[in-house]
Amino acid sequence: MSSLLKKQGWTLIRTTGSHHIFVHQDNNLRITVPVHGNRDLKLGLQKAIMKQSGISENGL
Repeated sequence: MSSLLKKQGWTLIRTTGSHHIFVHQDNNLRITVPVHGNRDLKLGLQKAIMKQSGISENGL
């Protein structure tokens, strides 16, 4: 998820514990992405982050 956000113009501004906080360069929206080792995000959380960031199902 982090690499997909970076491709879409999001920048990692800080890491707090196991949460990565991204901000978009065009507007001041912030998104927090939990990163717990190699575990995948659950589907509901992944879809919510994608909706907030404006990323569609195909990654564009």
